[in-house]
Amino acid sequence: MRPRPAGADIVAFPGPRFTQQARLAQVGFERFELMRILDLYGRMVSAGEWRDYAMDFTRDYAAFAAFRRTAEVPQMRLEKRPALRARQGMWALFGEHGQVLKRGHELANVLAPMERRLLKVVSG
Repeated sequence: MRPRPAGADIVAFPGPRFTQQARLAQVGFERFELMRILDLYGRMVSAGEWRDYAMDFTRDYAAFAAFRRTAEVPQMRLEKRPALRARQGMWALFGEHGQVLKRGHELANVLAPMERRLLKVVSG
């Protein structure tokens, strides 16, 4: 039997280090919120406006970004920040250049500018 080289011990790979508390601390979208967002995304894709999307989930916020092309700045970014629920509302819609287009307490009201834009694209 050959001797093992130094440092060649077999060690079990540690599993994920997420605790239950860390999982609960991450902000995400509820099912109905995500369905509403992806419905708008699907309609914008079929209108030829968007081609790609990205989602980001952290402790402070959850974000959905829609892109015209994959390697660009997002045309729209929607953020959910539960910490702002009691102030100006937990939903914020950001434009292509980072400007705040709409803030509010209700997702439908915050998505309204994108819905109007979709109507212009389809009818025009």
